[in-house]
Amino acid sequence: MTASGFKDHFSGVADAYAASRPEYADELFDLIAARVPHEARVWEPGCGSGQATRGLAMRFAHVHATDPSAQQIAQHWAHSGAANVSVAVEPGERTALADASVQLVAVAQALHWFDRDAFFAECDRVLKPGGLLAAWGYGDFIAPEGMVDAVEDFRALIDPYWPPERVLVDTHYAGFAWPFPALPAPSLWLEAEWTLPHFLRYLSSMSATARCRADTGADPVARHAPALAAAWGEAEELRTIRWPLFLHLRRKP
Repeated sequence: MTASGFKDHFSGVADAYAASRPEYADELFDLIAARVPHEARVWEPGCGSGQATRGLAMRFAHVHATDPSAQQIAQHWAHSGAANVSVAVEPGERTALADASVQLVAVAQALHWFDRDAFFAECDRVLKPGGLLAAWGYGDFIAPEGMVDAVEDFRALIDPYWPPERVLVDTHYAGFAWPFPALPAPSLWLEAEWTLPHFLRYLSSMSATARCRADTGADPVARHAPALAAAWGEAEELRTIRWPLFLHLRRKP
């Protein structure tokens, strides 16, 4: 995701992204905080609208959250008033941060969009010796009970529109040429309790949904909403949505 070749799949759905993406569990941030001092300065490239920034800001002295999308930065959570967060429109491969200025680089559901060689070189530049690179992501959600058929019909419509980088998420970043040695990292789950309207907003925030809509001129969520609603039950009923979450921890020597 270089400055000149930024693959912008989310600016057009920035509002939906900010309003509908799931929140990360405290367990994830606590795992990272157990390996990084609380007084650490953090770089969070590919921050989007701040789904991970809040958890980082609660545990570390300062977070510099960056994203190449001005629309995403405009929606960022920190604008509501977070004294220890700075935000900037910057690509993942280049930041204004000084050499050896942070103790943690935290990348939430974004590494697959980066030019990894350039990004890993930037991590090596800005991380202090002993600093940590933490990168995580989550795959497709597990359909709630009774919704498998309706969800699979929706997925069949949008699946051809996923960008090729989606495969990197599905394989949990396997085979990446990581720049630093690995630390043990468990597999986790991401969970949300949502109503039907929230769930439909989440489906609308997917990059494949936006690409399908642009290509066909029809909204795939609107097309499948009646079947999804029938499988869901009462629209305001809370149902549990779960995503498998993977985490990579790499320590700079």
